[in-house]
Amino acid sequence: MFRLCTLQRFIRFRLISGALLLVLTVNSLRAAWDFATIQQKSDALYGPARADAQQRITAWQQLLITRRNADEQTQLRAVNLFFNTQLHYAEDSEVWHSVDYWATPVESLRKGEGDCEDYAIAKYFTLRQLGVPEEKLRITYVKALSYNRAHMVLTWYAAPDAIPLVLDSLTNTISPATQRTDLLPVYSFNNRGLWLPGTQNNKRVGDSKRLSRWQQVFTKMREEGFPMDK
Repeated sequence: MFRLCTLQRFIRFRLISGALLLVLTVNSLRAAWDFATIQQKSDALYGPARADAQQRITAWQQLLITRRNADEQTQLRAVNLFFNTQLHYAEDSEVWHSVDYWATPVESLRKGEGDCEDYAIAKYFTLRQLGVPEEKLRITYVKALSYNRAHMVLTWYAAPDAIPLVLDSLTNTISPATQRTDLLPVYSFNNRGLWLPGTQNNKRVGDSKRLSRWQQVFTKMREEGFPMDK
């Protein structure tokens, strides 16, 4: 089964054992992730985690510890490989019994599966917590031309006008977007805004608050115990 989103989404704008504190510095000090609290709150929301789910979330904690001082290229490779190997691709209808559901990283790791946006979301928040600045990261909807289906990837920009690197659930290889001729960009977003392809000087064209499912991810992560700043 391909790790691709359903075509309908192409047309739509849209952790856990032990106490551990991780501090992320971007331009200012960000709040730590207290995994003891996250475990307690997540268990209250979703029920006790299975042993395999706990193993995946513990591995996530270890990734955050071991890569926190690495250079960004190493972090990109490690995070892309981690989620590509930890998660099994499955459609929202199978996992969540929903046509379109955007899962938090905890939800995805507890399930051990997700679809393309779940991979991209998990990679985004992990890299943010490792210290990658938000302006370098965008979640990008694309059309996978080879399959005529919608897909979601995470893109990393060395500079605002640079050719981005593509972190894709379909491959462990991170390539410049110019080499991914199989992907046609539709729109991209992060917590700062929304962009359309071809806009002059990569100019923001809107507010990501219009993406209700993106806002719901932040709400759910707060409920899970993450100190989300907006």
